[in-house]
Amino acid sequence: MDQFKIEVANNGQGQYFDISPIGNNQYEIYREQEKLGTIEIDEKDHEHCRAVDCELDLPLMNLIREAILFRESGH
Repeated sequence: MDQFKIEVANNGQGQYFDISPIGNNQYEIYREQEKLGTIEIDEKDHEHCRAVDCELDLPLMNLIREAILFRESGH
């Protein structure tokens, strides 16, 4: 499982995150090599996710979730 980079637009500003898949639909989120938390995407309901030890607000987490799902869908 390879680490990848995503960009999300938040309040008109692009923000970059490094994402490391760790299995079981869980992804660690990093910015500049600092771990910000872990997101677990619900396999049955992709609109639902769970954050673990996360320093990011909910709107930003939802943007990150959408970017991960878009990338994992092969686009």
